[in-house]
Amino acid sequence: MQTAAQPIPSSTPTPNMSNGNAQPPQMILSQMITGYWVSQCLYAAAKLNLADHLQDGSRSVSELASATQAHEPSLYRLLRALASVGVIVEAPAQTFSLTPMGFYLRNDVPGSVAGMALMLGDREHYNSWGNIVHSIMTGESAFENLFGMQVFDYYAQNPEPAQIFDRAMSSFSAQEIGGVLSHYDFSGIGTLVDVAGGHGSLLTSILQAYPTMQGILFDLPAVIAGAQSVVAQTPVTDRCQLVSGSFFEPLPSGADAYILKHIIHDWDDARSVEILKQCRAAMADNGKVLVVEQVIPPGNDPFIGKLLDVNMLVMCPGGKERTAEEYEQLFAAAGLKLARIIPTPSMVSVVEGIRA
Repeated sequence: MQTAAQPIPSSTPTPNMSNGNAQPPQMILSQMITGYWVSQCLYAAAKLNLADHLQDGSRSVSELASATQAHEPSLYRLLRALASVGVIVEAPAQTFSLTPMGFYLRNDVPGSVAGMALMLGDREHYNSWGNIVHSIMTGESAFENLFGMQVFDYYAQNPEPAQIFDRAMSSFSAQEIGGVLSHYDFSGIGTLVDVAGGHGSLLTSILQAYPTMQGILFDLPAVIAGAQSVVAQTPVTDRCQLVSGSFFEPLPSGADAYILKHIIHDWDDARSVEILKQCRAAMADNGKVLVVEQVIPPGNDPFIGKLLDVNMLVMCPGGKERTAEEYEQLFAAAGLKLARIIPTPSMVSVVEGIRA
């Protein structure tokens, strides 16, 4: 057995530890390796609604154990761990309160990430990521290998995780809509079709910002049925038409723009081109297609889309995040031309396509 320390290869960058602050590379790697410990602690906190129980101020561990019906000594260990990463604060006598960061684990606040913590920590995602090597070796969905069906078929048959998924998507959407509205100018669009727009949060937000615009919310019949009561509560219900159908079939025709948020990344190239072709066939002569997705930049800098791309590999057969060049190729195959990419302050960009 070789026991001597091995030198770090000269091509491997090493932290500058001359100031005494930088951690050795083994410690940095160890923190990365144990990262799922933190995410699962956050999952447990969301599952127990701990942030909601702390919304009115500090509470003792015994009060929290009573409120959540948890094992008090074990709950204390969870709370102490959460305090160590800045989600809550421990005070004397084992009392705890929320930090500004922990505030967003509450279920009832704008920008809540509780649904995201539940989705990524629940068995569907957690077990699939535990099966990641299957995806790397085969290119196939780890989820499908474990659960015997594709993820959206699974959600159709399992209402509880489907509801959690919807909550998580709403959480993502709330963070992204403001960025899209602040950085993309929708002026000049008379009618906008939101393709697979869910319950209409993106479309109704755009319509509120552009009072002369008409909108069409397009999705599967069951989704549109659920969207009716949601859209009816908005001030733009008279300008928002609801239409059901599949985006692999003809779309409502003649609109000035067709927007697809987090749709294309669910599909492989061939089916993505099919969806874009339906948009091209339906849009007005001077119309445009607006794809709202993460666009992976070149280089080695950190970018959440690079990790989300692996999540798509694990969860969705054929799903992936794409680079600007890959979007240009998709658009060209659908008879479109990539006109421009508009970054936003959120994680997504608006990829604009016009007729080629």
